[in-house]
Amino acid sequence: MYAVVEFKGKQYRADVGAILKVDRFDAEKGATVSLDKVLLLSGDGVRVGSPYVAGAAVKTTVQEEIKGEKVVVFKYKPKKDYRRTQGHRQRYTLLKVEDIQG
Repeated sequence: MYAVVEFKGKQYRADVGAILKVDRFDAEKGATVSLDKVLLLSGDGVRVGSPYVAGAAVKTTVQEEIKGEKVVVFKYKPKKDYRRTQGHRQRYTLLKVEDIQG
């Protein structure tokens, strides 16, 4: 059984026991988060919401907060002696899927 959920404007496929890497949000480690914007629910049959499946929810637990890989941003204009280098590391929150209800 799996579900497709929407969280913070992005869609994720949630299987029981899977780890979801979502954009960072304020939550304590070990806190329970319910994702109730379920777009698709697969089990005995497939239920597709319009836009969300009624009565369906995905229960998750916050595991930890991590940083992603470094992305190098390099700006360059030829023959003008213009070079700028900047780095960025996105922060993520890991959610473990405990249960899919619906």
